[in-house]
Amino acid sequence: MRLIDGQYLKTPFYGSRRMAWWLGTQGTDANRKRVRRLMRAMGLEAIRPKPRLSLPDGCHRMYPYLLRDFAATRADDVWSTDITYVPMRRGFLSLAAVIDWFSRCVLAWRLSNSLEGRFCTDVLDEALANGRPLIFNADQGCQFTATAFTSRLEAAGVKVSMDGRGRCLGNVFVERLWRTVKYEEIYLKDYADVREVEHSLAKYFRFYCDERPHSSLGMRTPAEVYAEGRSRNPA
Repeated sequence: MRLIDGQYLKTPFYGSRRMAWWLGTQGTDANRKRVRRLMRAMGLEAIRPKPRLSLPDGCHRMYPYLLRDFAATRADDVWSTDITYVPMRRGFLSLAAVIDWFSRCVLAWRLSNSLEGRFCTDVLDEALANGRPLIFNADQGCQFTATAFTSRLEAAGVKVSMDGRGRCLGNVFVERLWRTVKYEEIYLKDYADVREVEHSLAKYFRFYCDERPHSSLGMRTPAEVYAEGRSRNPA
């Protein structure tokens, strides 16, 4: 699973067939059926256009993509969320985070041993307790289309945006965050248990937000840019 996850960061357009082929080139024998099962368990899916992707499934309301010509120029203009996979010695965890587009600041994060939606609403509640964006963007995963999730945003007066057909890179800032977190933290560790993951990630996210300079932010930290941006926002 760690090999699959690492390669997915480099080639997110690989489906189970290509991923099984790539594993074979690395000396790991895994058939396509097993790779498909593992990718599904990890919440990984090849990025490519799909027919009728943006149509509602009849159970939850679908929202339009609002960021086609929108540029985030201030803190709290746009927030995003997504889920990724964190390996341990035995098993894995799901990690969700909310990030501010303008500052790249991680506003909240949560771990879960499943892909159920409760931990996604928990991370959203934590972020909303300290601020409110104009637009909140997510993909059409069941965790984010659920009424329990979208109703919180609507109640807070936030516009909901969702990646639809042809918008596979709509959450590019979160994808960049995952790449950074994995190469600077997760892939360097051999987590023994949930407690160790929580402690280590808490330490890393403090470093990421408060100490790590970003070239795209003029070598300032996300926390610095976010705080400065919020101070300039109209009340």
